[in-house]
Amino acid sequence: MAAFVLRRVLGMVPLLLGATFVIFAAVYALPGDPIRAIAGPTAEISPATRAALTEEYHLDDPLLVQYGYYLSGVVRGDLGVDLRGREVYDLVESAWPITLQLGLTAWALLAILGVGLGALAAMRQGGVLDWGVLALTTLIVGVPYFVLAYVLQIVVGVQLGWLPSSGVRDGWPASYVLPAICLAIFGVPELARLTRASIIENRRADYVDTAIAKGLAPRLVFVRHILRNSLVPVVSVLGLALGFMMSGAILVEGIFNVPGLGFTLFTGVRQQNGPVVVGISTLMVFIFLALNLLVDLVCGLLDPRISLVRDR
Repeated sequence: MAAFVLRRVLGMVPLLLGATFVIFAAVYALPGDPIRAIAGPTAEISPATRAALTEEYHLDDPLLVQYGYYLSGVVRGDLGVDLRGREVYDLVESAWPITLQLGLTAWALLAILGVGLGALAAMRQGGVLDWGVLALTTLIVGVPYFVLAYVLQIVVGVQLGWLPSSGVRDGWPASYVLPAICLAIFGVPELARLTRASIIENRRADYVDTAIAKGLAPRLVFVRHILRNSLVPVVSVLGLALGFMMSGAILVEGIFNVPGLGFTLFTGVRQQNGPVVVGISTLMVFIFLALNLLVDLVCGLLDPRISLVRDR
């Protein structure tokens, strides 16, 4: 197991370098004047100020030179300074707790609804409940993302007044329920159908018949054998979903005015604030890679055969 973890960590290094370089190059290639974008369309910028900012942020240097400066800072734990003189780390530090609460809330809703509905449908295969779950998941897929967000805002937040329609002034959980529902609900159909298919497949396995023949109680057969083995592909999907939610959902945070990582990233793109965009994107890539490693370890615990295959 230790050798497997070491190989995966070493394998993450070129992936992290490649992904951050692509992001850095994309930001570098954006048209426009970043200094003018920060100052505003009507503000006057003296030649001395422009020259000082250009030198400080290496804006005239080639792409590889700029990337080298950025990479040397990342190695030291420094995400750089944005074009307004603010530490990118400070921006991440203020936005990360908000995204963390939103992401974990949405992920918990996704896990409960997706696995729960999928398990119920599988145990009642071909019945009314099974068809109901399939119909519900099909309906969810057909609803546009932004439509559900605005409907929840208007109906639940404004007309009924049950929950805040935007912002995080009321704290957790009130301010996070509506955006968490929007963030989680569109992953439910995939997770529910995957859970259903996985459970149905494992119910037909020989080891289940053996366990039943030995007189093991049906509930124990389901929990110890069917559900545990069925969760291996489900955990993989949940891990990717958690990475997406923890790295910030730009659309949801923008609609509900949630000042998390996604909203901060969107603001940085709009203002052509390259250090903010690259710094937050680097953090997002690292989160995805770390969670991918964690998912592999969890899958190995659920099914030891996976670890044996990988260690060969």
